[in-house]
Amino acid sequence: MSETHINGSLILASKSPRRKFLLEQAGLPFSVAVSRVSETDFPWSDPVNYPRDLARAKAEEVAGRFPESWVIGADTIVMAGEELLEKPVSREDARRMLTRLSGIVHQVYTGFAVVYKNKAHVHAETIRSDVRFKHLSTPEIEWYVHTDEPYDKAGAYAIQGLGSFLVQAVNGSYTNVVGLPVCEVIDYLFKHDVLRRPVGGIR
Repeated sequence: MSETHINGSLILASKSPRRKFLLEQAGLPFSVAVSRVSETDFPWSDPVNYPRDLARAKAEEVAGRFPESWVIGADTIVMAGEELLEKPVSREDARRMLTRLSGIVHQVYTGFAVVYKNKAHVHAETIRSDVRFKHLSTPEIEWYVHTDEPYDKAGAYAIQGLGSFLVQAVNGSYTNVVGLPVCEVIDYLFKHDVLRRPVGGIR
């Protein structure tokens, strides 16, 4: 396949290996510059505005250091009803979250932002996916919380990893649940001429 060309340079403002993998799988040339914005210092508002505004803050901070680049920021949260499920701080916390999610549909919201400082270009939006968990048995929960996987993931699970067995169905973007809504991000980049469509197609 012909290479995808960037109109400028592209930076991912995240240390997440999952977001990095998704952009690599999409064939985009990019570099990584981790944002210095602290999520713990960012005020909670609501499930739509919070991840969008945090993604924008992350992208703008990195864009301040790289003003001649397109910068992508992102933030993902998990909601069970009105309850925000963040990254578990302990095995007991992970156990509690998985028990809460067992057998229900919950929501995953990922905010993403695209910023180019010297062009005064700022865009941010939030994408929602609904995820249905199977009813989890106590042995299933105990097995999963004794793996390393839940402890740096919002909601205490990774849909792309061992945690795939927890999920019965996804309504909406799968990659949004992983950490970056790739379809929407790439669509936006094409619409704004950040990406140039390959010439010549498949070889």
